[in-house]
Amino acid sequence: MNPLSQIALTLVPQLSASRIRHLVGQLQGDDPFNLPLAALVDVLRGDSETAQSIASKHTLQQAEQQLLFCEKNHIRTLFFTDSNYPSRLNRADTNDCPALLYVMGTADLNAERSVAVVGTRRATPWGCSTTERLIHELAPHSTPIVSGLAYGIDTAAHRAAIACGLPTIAVLAHGLDRIYPPANRNLAQQLLEHDGALVTEYPMGTTLNARFFPARNRIIAALADATVVVEAAERGGALITAEMAVGYHRPLFAVPGRPDDTYSRGTNNLIASRRAALLRGANDIAAQLDWPSPGQQFSLQIESK
Repeated sequence: MNPLSQIALTLVPQLSASRIRHLVGQLQGDDPFNLPLAALVDVLRGDSETAQSIASKHTLQQAEQQLLFCEKNHIRTLFFTDSNYPSRLNRADTNDCPALLYVMGTADLNAERSVAVVGTRRATPWGCSTTERLIHELAPHSTPIVSGLAYGIDTAAHRAAIACGLPTIAVLAHGLDRIYPPANRNLAQQLLEHDGALVTEYPMGTTLNARFFPARNRIIAALADATVVVEAAERGGALITAEMAVGYHRPLFAVPGRPDDTYSRGTNNLIASRRAALLRGANDIAAQLDWPSPGQQFSLQIESK
């Protein structure tokens, strides 16, 4: 299937990512937009509404505009059948992950190692400095850092990765025709200039919507071999990412904090409930994932607030 049809298929309103994956498997290489309506109804098990949406080829016209935008702005489209599509998103326990990604930048989405670092948007100075020290410690492992370009811990993680010479991947909850929050436009440009990438499942023109952020978080969790939560309140997006990491059977770590600190309650709860391992330093991650020693190791000293 060509890129135009791949994009168009993701624009059919009735088709979720999992249905697209199933449909493509059933078609065995055939382009659904070249099939007659009756054949589509058959392969879709009688779903005439979705079959009609595909047969009308209306989304092919929309896809043409998306493809032109991608070509103009050096954006790659990666369909789940492509060899460069992140293999971590194609594992059996991640069948809810996007059928197609839009990618700007040069970061290797299939790097040997990958760690997600997330946390509250209202990060404390302690949380930011702890993030910086952790990523400095991860640097000898040449580990790409995945986060969400949000305020707070996400921003600290991306900046620290750039400072340490690590590629950093920002997963967005909107199309690549904008950057949210706007205050992080310069950061987005910097990570692109340092072999990073901006990744999203959303086409250009997608309106910002709060429900897209939890959906974005599943990609963060799935792109990483392990997820680290540095600071989090009792509720918030970082905890959604954490739960998704657990659901994908990826190791989850949390940095402990003082019991009475608002933005350590979430991380402390993850540790107390044994959903997350207490993080003392990058050696904990390396040991859990059985990474080879890169030589000199640093010690993550978590300072008191």
